[in-house]
Amino acid sequence: MFSYLIKKMAYGVLVLAGVIVVIFFIFQAFGDPARMVLGQTGDQKTMENIRKELYLDQPKWKQFILYVNDISPICLHTSQEIKDKKLKGFFIGENWKIGLKVPYLRRSYQTKKEVTSVLLEALPGTLMLTFAAMFFAVTFGILLGILAAVKQNTWMDTSSVLASVVGISAPSFFMAIIIAWIFGLLLHDYTGLSLTGSWTDIDVVTGKRYFTLQNLILPALTLGIRPLAIITQLTRSSMLDTLKQDFIRTAYAKGLNQRQVVFGHALRNAMNPVVTAITGWFAELLAGAFFVEYIFGYKGIGKVTVDALEKLDYPVVMGSVLFAATIFILVNILADIFYAIIDPRIKLH
Repeated sequence: MFSYLIKKMAYGVLVLAGVIVVIFFIFQAFGDPARMVLGQTGDQKTMENIRKELYLDQPKWKQFILYVNDISPICLHTSQEIKDKKLKGFFIGENWKIGLKVPYLRRSYQTKKEVTSVLLEALPGTLMLTFAAMFFAVTFGILLGILAAVKQNTWMDTSSVLASVVGISAPSFFMAIIIAWIFGLLLHDYTGLSLTGSWTDIDVVTGKRYFTLQNLILPALTLGIRPLAIITQLTRSSMLDTLKQDFIRTAYAKGLNQRQVVFGHALRNAMNPVVTAITGWFAELLAGAFFVEYIFGYKGIGKVTVDALEKLDYPVVMGSVLFAATIFILVNILADIFYAIIDPRIKLH
Protein backbone atom coordinates (compact mmCIF):
# COMPACT_ATOMS: atom_id res chain seq x y z
CA MET A 1 0.00 0.00 0.00
CA PHE A 2 2.76 2.44 0.95
CA SER A 3 4.75 1.91 -2.25
CA TYR A 4 1.55 2.26 -4.28
CA LEU A 5 0.77 5.62 -2.68
CA ILE A 6 4.34 6.82 -3.26
CA LYS A 7 4.06 5.91 -6.96
CA LYS A 8 0.73 7.73 -7.32
CA MET A 9 2.10 10.79 -5.54
CA ALA A 10 5.11 10.81 -7.86
CA TYR A 11 2.77 10.79 -10.87
CA GLY A 12 0.83 13.61 -9.24
CA VAL A 13 3.98 15.71 -8.85
CA LEU A 14 4.73 15.26 -12.57
CA VAL A 15 1.21 16.42 -13.45
CA LEU A 16 1.56 19.47 -11.20
CA ALA A 17 4.92 20.26 -12.79
CA GLY A 18 3.28 20.30 -16.22
CA VAL A 19 0.47 22.53 -14.95
CA ILE A 20 2.96 24.97 -13.41
CA VAL A 21 4.92 25.28 -16.66
CA VAL A 22 1.78 25.89 -18.71
CA ILE A 23 0.13 28.48 -16.45
CA PHE A 24 3.37 30.38 -15.83
CA PHE A 25 4.23 30.93 -19.48
CA ILE A 26 0.61 31.58 -20.50
CA PHE A 27 0.02 34.32 -17.95
CA GLN A 28 3.49 35.80 -18.26
CA ALA A 29 2.86 36.34 -21.97
CA PHE A 30 -0.02 38.80 -21.49
CA GLY A 31 -0.13 42.28 -19.98
CA ASP A 32 2.22 44.16 -17.71
CA PRO A 33 1.83 42.99 -14.09
CA ALA A 34 3.55 46.09 -12.76
CA ARG A 35 1.04 48.32 -14.57
CA MET A 36 -1.82 46.16 -13.24
CA VAL A 37 -0.58 46.62 -9.68
CA LEU A 38 0.05 50.36 -9.94
CA GLY A 39 -2.69 51.42 -12.35
CA GLN A 40 -2.37 53.98 -15.10
CA THR A 41 -1.09 56.89 -12.99
CA GLY A 42 2.15 55.51 -11.54
CA ASP A 43 5.51 57.16 -12.16
CA GLN A 44 8.45 55.41 -13.80
CA LYS A 45 10.47 55.05 -10.57
CA THR A 46 7.61 53.31 -8.78
CA MET A 47 7.09 51.05 -11.80
CA GLU A 48 10.74 50.00 -11.70
CA ASN A 49 10.50 49.20 -7.97
CA ILE A 50 7.41 47.05 -8.51
CA ARG A 51 9.03 45.20 -11.42
CA LYS A 52 12.02 44.48 -9.20
CA GLU A 53 9.74 43.29 -6.39
CA LEU A 54 7.90 40.98 -8.81
CA TYR A 55 11.20 39.79 -10.41
CA LEU A 56 10.07 41.22 -13.78
CA ASP A 57 13.55 42.67 -14.28
CA GLN A 58 14.94 39.13 -14.51
CA PRO A 59 15.10 36.82 -17.56
CA LYS A 60 12.07 34.56 -18.10
CA TRP A 61 13.92 31.40 -17.09
CA LYS A 62 14.96 32.98 -13.80
CA GLN A 63 11.44 34.29 -13.18
CA PHE A 64 10.20 30.73 -13.61
CA ILE A 65 12.75 29.32 -11.14
CA LEU A 66 11.84 31.99 -8.59
CA TYR A 67 8.13 31.25 -9.04
CA VAL A 68 8.69 27.51 -8.54
CA ASN A 69 10.78 28.30 -5.45
CA ASP A 70 7.85 30.32 -4.06
CA ILE A 71 5.14 27.72 -4.63
CA SER A 72 7.24 24.67 -3.76
CA PRO A 73 7.06 23.25 -0.20
CA ILE A 74 10.83 22.67 -0.34
CA CYS A 75 12.54 26.01 -0.86
CA LEU A 76 15.65 28.17 -0.59
CA HIS A 77 15.14 31.77 0.57
CA THR A 78 17.11 34.56 2.15
CA SER A 79 16.23 35.73 5.65
CA GLN A 80 14.90 38.99 4.20
CA GLU A 81 12.63 37.17 1.73
CA ILE A 82 11.20 35.04 4.52
CA LYS A 83 10.44 38.19 6.49
CA ASP A 84 9.03 40.20 3.57
CA LYS A 85 6.83 37.39 2.25
CA LYS A 86 5.84 36.23 5.76
CA LEU A 87 6.60 32.63 4.87
CA LYS A 88 5.35 29.99 7.26
CA GLY A 89 7.41 26.85 7.79
CA PHE A 90 10.63 25.40 9.16
CA PHE A 91 13.92 26.92 7.96
CA ILE A 92 17.57 26.22 8.73
CA GLY A 93 20.66 28.25 7.80
CA GLU A 94 21.98 31.76 8.28
CA ASN A 95 21.60 34.28 5.44
CA TRP A 96 20.36 31.72 2.91
CA LYS A 97 17.90 29.29 4.48
CA ILE A 98 16.64 25.98 3.18
CA GLY A 99 13.28 24.96 4.52
CA LEU A 100 9.95 23.22 4.37
CA LYS A 101 7.14 25.75 4.09
CA VAL A 102 3.51 26.38 3.21
CA PRO A 103 3.47 27.11 -0.56
CA TYR A 104 3.55 30.85 -1.21
CA LEU A 105 1.19 31.73 -4.08
CA ARG A 106 2.24 35.40 -3.99
CA ARG A 107 -0.15 38.34 -3.60
CA SER A 108 -3.22 39.59 -5.44
CA TYR A 109 -2.53 42.55 -7.73
CA GLN A 110 -5.84 44.14 -6.78
CA THR A 111 -6.30 43.54 -3.03
CA LYS A 112 -2.62 43.04 -2.07
CA LYS A 113 -3.77 40.06 0.03
CA GLU A 114 -1.98 36.71 -0.15
CA VAL A 115 -3.55 34.45 -2.78
CA THR A 116 -3.73 31.62 -0.24
CA SER A 117 -5.89 33.80 2.02
CA VAL A 118 -8.14 34.79 -0.90
CA LEU A 119 -8.71 31.14 -1.86
CA LEU A 120 -9.20 29.98 1.74
CA GLU A 121 -11.87 32.64 2.23
CA ALA A 122 -13.79 31.25 -0.75
CA LEU A 123 -13.12 27.56 0.05
CA PRO A 124 -15.92 27.07 2.68
CA GLY A 125 -18.53 28.22 0.16
CA THR A 126 -17.26 25.83 -2.51
CA LEU A 127 -17.03 22.97 0.00
CA MET A 128 -20.64 23.43 1.11
CA LEU A 129 -21.85 23.75 -2.47
CA THR A 130 -19.91 20.68 -3.59
CA PHE A 131 -21.09 18.45 -0.75
CA ALA A 132 -24.69 19.58 -1.18
CA ALA A 133 -24.63 18.98 -4.96
CA MET A 134 -22.95 15.57 -4.63
CA PHE A 135 -25.27 14.48 -1.81
CA PHE A 136 -28.23 15.26 -4.05
CA ALA A 137 -26.64 13.56 -7.08
CA VAL A 138 -25.36 10.44 -5.31
CA THR A 139 -28.50 9.79 -3.25
CA PHE A 140 -31.01 10.14 -6.07
CA GLY A 141 -28.67 8.89 -8.81
CA ILE A 142 -27.99 5.53 -7.14
CA LEU A 143 -31.63 5.05 -6.15
CA LEU A 144 -32.90 5.89 -9.65
CA GLY A 145 -30.23 3.65 -11.23
CA ILE A 146 -31.20 0.71 -9.00
CA LEU A 147 -34.89 1.29 -9.71
CA ALA A 148 -34.26 1.42 -13.47
CA ALA A 149 -32.24 -1.82 -13.37
CA VAL A 150 -34.71 -3.74 -11.19
CA LYS A 151 -37.68 -2.47 -13.24
CA GLN A 152 -35.98 -2.94 -16.59
CA ASN A 153 -38.10 -2.27 -19.71
CA THR A 154 -40.89 -0.63 -17.70
CA TRP A 155 -42.02 3.01 -17.71
CA MET A 156 -39.83 3.59 -14.66
CA ASP A 157 -36.75 2.43 -16.55
CA THR A 158 -37.64 4.47 -19.65
CA SER A 159 -38.35 7.61 -17.63
CA SER A 160 -35.07 7.34 -15.71
CA VAL A 161 -33.03 6.87 -18.89
CA LEU A 162 -34.81 9.74 -20.68
CA ALA A 163 -34.34 12.10 -17.72
CA SER A 164 -30.65 11.18 -17.42
CA VAL A 165 -30.05 11.82 -21.14
CA VAL A 166 -31.62 15.27 -20.80
CA GLY A 167 -29.52 15.95 -17.69
CA ILE A 168 -26.28 14.95 -19.40
CA SER A 169 -27.03 16.95 -22.55
CA ALA A 170 -27.93 20.23 -20.86
CA PRO A 171 -24.93 22.48 -20.06
CA SER A 172 -24.66 23.63 -16.45
CA PHE A 173 -24.75 27.34 -17.30
CA PHE A 174 -27.98 26.80 -19.30
CA MET A 175 -29.60 24.85 -16.47
CA ALA A 176 -28.49 27.56 -14.03
CA ILE A 177 -30.36 30.21 -16.01
CA ILE A 178 -33.50 28.04 -16.34
CA ILE A 179 -33.55 27.02 -12.66
CA ALA A 180 -32.87 30.57 -11.49
CA TRP A 181 -35.68 31.88 -13.71
CA ILE A 182 -38.23 29.28 -12.59
CA PHE A 183 -37.52 28.94 -8.87
CA GLY A 184 -35.95 32.30 -8.17
CA LEU A 185 -38.25 34.49 -10.27
CA LEU A 186 -41.52 32.85 -11.36
CA LEU A 187 -42.04 30.81 -8.19
CA HIS A 188 -40.27 33.18 -5.80
CA ASP A 189 -43.47 33.83 -3.81
CA TYR A 190 -43.75 30.10 -3.08
CA THR A 191 -40.09 29.07 -2.76
CA GLY A 192 -38.70 32.21 -1.12
CA LEU A 193 -35.46 31.63 -3.05
CA SER A 194 -33.46 34.49 -4.55
CA LEU A 195 -31.74 34.70 -7.92
CA THR A 196 -28.37 35.47 -6.34
CA GLY A 197 -26.80 35.19 -2.91
CA SER A 198 -23.95 33.56 -1.02
CA TRP A 199 -23.64 31.38 2.09
CA THR A 200 -23.60 34.49 4.27
CA ASP A 201 -26.06 37.34 4.24
CA ILE A 202 -26.39 40.74 5.92
CA ASP A 203 -29.08 41.54 8.47
CA VAL A 204 -30.73 44.75 7.27
CA VAL A 205 -31.42 45.82 10.87
CA THR A 206 -28.14 45.15 12.65
CA GLY A 207 -25.85 45.17 9.61
CA LYS A 208 -24.16 41.96 10.81
CA ARG A 209 -23.39 38.98 8.62
CA TYR A 210 -25.07 35.67 9.39
CA PHE A 211 -24.84 32.13 8.05
CA THR A 212 -27.61 30.93 5.71
CA LEU A 213 -28.23 27.79 3.64
CA GLN A 214 -31.13 29.24 1.64
CA ASN A 215 -28.90 30.57 -1.13
CA LEU A 216 -27.22 27.16 -1.41
CA ILE A 217 -30.29 25.36 -2.77
CA LEU A 218 -30.46 26.61 -6.36
CA PRO A 219 -26.74 26.39 -7.23
CA ALA A 220 -26.50 22.96 -5.56
CA LEU A 221 -29.51 21.72 -7.54
CA THR A 222 -28.00 23.08 -10.75
CA LEU A 223 -24.58 21.53 -10.12
CA GLY A 224 -26.09 18.21 -9.09
CA ILE A 225 -28.11 17.60 -12.27
CA ARG A 226 -25.31 16.42 -14.57
CA PRO A 227 -23.57 14.12 -12.04
CA LEU A 228 -27.03 12.82 -11.06
CA ALA A 229 -27.73 11.86 -14.67
CA ILE A 230 -24.35 10.16 -15.14
CA ILE A 231 -24.54 8.29 -11.82
CA THR A 232 -28.06 7.09 -12.72
CA GLN A 233 -26.94 5.63 -16.05
CA LEU A 234 -23.76 4.08 -14.65
CA THR A 235 -25.60 2.52 -11.72
CA ARG A 236 -28.29 1.12 -14.02
CA SER A 237 -25.76 -0.33 -16.48
CA SER A 238 -23.53 -1.81 -13.79
CA MET A 239 -26.47 -3.22 -11.82
CA LEU A 240 -27.87 -4.93 -14.94
CA ASP A 241 -24.52 -6.67 -15.50
CA THR A 242 -24.18 -7.64 -11.84
CA LEU A 243 -27.72 -9.01 -11.54
CA LYS A 244 -26.89 -11.54 -14.28
CA GLN A 245 -23.94 -13.01 -12.35
CA ASP A 246 -23.96 -16.50 -10.86
CA PHE A 247 -23.58 -15.34 -7.26
CA ILE A 248 -26.85 -13.40 -7.58
CA ARG A 249 -28.70 -16.55 -8.64
CA THR A 250 -27.07 -18.35 -5.74
CA ALA A 251 -28.27 -15.66 -3.34
CA TYR A 252 -31.83 -16.07 -4.60
CA ALA A 253 -31.50 -19.85 -4.30
CA LYS A 254 -30.59 -19.43 -0.63
CA GLY A 255 -33.95 -17.81 -0.02
CA LEU A 256 -32.92 -14.15 0.17
CA ASN A 257 -35.54 -11.64 -0.93
CA GLN A 258 -35.00 -9.08 -3.68
CA ARG A 259 -34.15 -6.22 -1.31
CA GLN A 260 -31.43 -8.27 0.43
CA VAL A 261 -29.96 -9.40 -2.88
CA VAL A 262 -29.96 -5.95 -4.50
CA PHE A 263 -28.66 -3.90 -1.57
CA GLY A 264 -26.64 -6.58 0.23
CA HIS A 265 -24.90 -8.27 -2.69
CA ALA A 266 -25.39 -6.65 -6.10
CA LEU A 267 -24.94 -3.00 -5.21
CA ARG A 268 -21.51 -3.32 -3.62
CA ASN A 269 -20.14 -5.24 -6.60
CA ALA A 270 -21.64 -2.76 -9.05
CA MET A 271 -20.17 0.37 -7.47
CA ASN A 272 -16.74 0.58 -9.17
CA PRO A 273 -17.78 2.70 -12.19
CA VAL A 274 -20.08 4.71 -9.93
CA VAL A 275 -17.20 5.51 -7.55
CA THR A 276 -15.17 6.70 -10.54
CA ALA A 277 -17.96 9.06 -11.55
CA ILE A 278 -18.54 10.28 -7.99
CA THR A 279 -14.88 11.04 -7.30
CA GLY A 280 -14.38 12.65 -10.70
CA TRP A 281 -17.36 14.93 -10.33
CA PHE A 282 -16.52 15.71 -6.72
CA ALA A 283 -13.07 16.86 -7.78
CA GLU A 284 -14.48 18.96 -10.60
CA LEU A 285 -17.09 20.67 -8.44
CA LEU A 286 -14.69 21.21 -5.57
CA ALA A 287 -12.16 22.76 -7.90
CA GLY A 288 -14.75 25.42 -8.72
CA ALA A 289 -18.00 25.47 -10.68
CA PHE A 290 -17.12 28.72 -12.39
CA PHE A 291 -20.23 29.62 -14.38
CA VAL A 292 -22.76 28.37 -11.83
CA GLU A 293 -21.14 30.28 -8.96
CA TYR A 294 -20.86 33.36 -11.15
CA ILE A 295 -24.49 33.23 -12.36
CA PHE A 296 -25.89 32.81 -8.85
CA GLY A 297 -23.44 35.29 -7.32
CA TYR A 298 -22.35 32.56 -4.92
CA LYS A 299 -18.96 33.24 -3.34
CA GLY A 300 -16.73 30.27 -4.02
CA ILE A 301 -13.42 29.55 -5.69
CA GLY A 302 -15.07 29.59 -9.11
CA LYS A 303 -16.53 33.07 -8.71
CA VAL A 304 -13.32 34.40 -7.16
CA THR A 305 -11.36 33.07 -10.15
CA VAL A 306 -13.73 34.58 -12.74
CA ASP A 307 -13.65 37.94 -10.93
CA ALA A 308 -9.85 37.81 -10.82
CA LEU A 309 -9.68 36.97 -14.52
CA GLU A 310 -11.88 39.95 -15.36
CA LYS A 311 -9.51 42.22 -13.40
CA LEU A 312 -6.38 40.54 -14.85
CA ASP A 313 -5.40 39.50 -11.33
CA TYR A 314 -3.14 36.70 -12.54
CA PRO A 315 -1.69 35.47 -9.20
CA VAL A 316 -5.21 34.61 -8.00
CA VAL A 317 -6.03 32.84 -11.29
CA MET A 318 -2.75 30.90 -11.26
CA GLY A 319 -3.23 29.92 -7.62
CA SER A 320 -6.78 28.76 -8.35
CA VAL A 321 -5.59 26.58 -11.25
CA LEU A 322 -2.90 24.99 -9.08
CA PHE A 323 -5.46 24.38 -6.34
CA ALA A 324 -7.81 22.72 -8.85
CA ALA A 325 -5.04 20.47 -10.19
CA THR A 326 -4.04 19.43 -6.68
CA ILE A 327 -7.64 18.55 -5.81
CA PHE A 328 -7.98 16.35 -8.91
CA ILE A 329 -4.79 14.48 -8.10
CA LEU A 330 -5.68 13.87 -4.44
CA VAL A 331 -9.23 12.75 -5.23
CA ASN A 332 -7.99 10.32 -7.90
CA ILE A 333 -5.61 8.75 -5.37
CA LEU A 334 -8.45 8.43 -2.85
CA ALA A 335 -10.66 6.87 -5.53
CA ASP A 336 -8.17 4.04 -6.11
CA ILE A 337 -8.06 3.38 -2.37
CA PHE A 338 -11.88 3.35 -2.16
CA TYR A 339 -12.01 0.68 -4.88
CA ALA A 340 -10.26 -1.77 -2.58
CA ILE A 341 -12.58 -0.90 0.30
CA ILE A 342 -15.82 -1.17 -1.66
CA ASP A 343 -15.03 -4.15 -3.90
CA PRO A 344 -13.36 -7.12 -2.17
CA ARG A 345 -12.23 -8.46 -5.54
CA ILE A 346 -9.74 -5.62 -5.91
CA LYS A 347 -6.47 -5.58 -3.99
CA LEU A 348 -3.84 -2.86 -4.00
CA HIS A 349 -0.33 -4.22 -4.52
